[in-house]
Amino acid sequence: MQILYSDNDLAVCVKPAGLDSETEVPSALAEALGGTFFTLHRLDKNVGGVMVYARSKAAAAALSKVIQDGAMVKEYVAQVHGQPPESGDWTDLLWKDSSKNKVFVVKRERKGVKKARLEYRLIALGLVHVRLHTGRSHQIRVQFASRGFPLLGDHKYGARDEHTAPRLFSCRITFPYRGKVHCYEALPEWAEGAPLVQFPQSQTP
Repeated sequence: MQILYSDNDLAVCVKPAGLDSETEVPSALAEALGGTFFTLHRLDKNVGGVMVYARSKAAAAALSKVIQDGAMVKEYVAQVHGQPPESGDWTDLLWKDSSKNKVFVVKRERKGVKKARLEYRLIALGLVHVRLHTGRSHQIRVQFASRGFPLLGDHKYGARDEHTAPRLFSCRITFPYRGKVHCYEALPEWAEGAPLVQFPQSQTP
């Protein structure tokens, strides 16, 4: 597992698809670096990419507040079926059916429905760079699929292809900590060399 950065407070790694972000990745970090690691956010097991872990309870509390305040910016690359418009800023209402572990776009607010917003730019044929403004379960997957652009390999949300996992990857995480802005990037093989963009600074409504 690739480690992009580590100090006494935090570690940044590239999670391989197939590892559980809450148990297996912290164990792998502990084996590589020693010590204890605290999970701050998660990725689905079949999704890889950049993740941040705390190395102490104090750092975990401070970084959790950064996340709660919306100051940790998470960006992804995804490969989709079809050709979406060159850019978009989408807000939807999402409802999760926990019994099926599946998320649906709905038209009206009700109990359990959450607002979800993302921005994206088309950076190559069928390849999008996404900035999340909210962190809802399966958000990128369902927002693109609901518009007719399911992710390659995402059979849960309508893809019909030979890929065995969604083509989705956490490519960039940016956050402030101890007076410094940290920014870490990585790309998967299927998006190697893709030109990532700089999204304008804006607040989640």
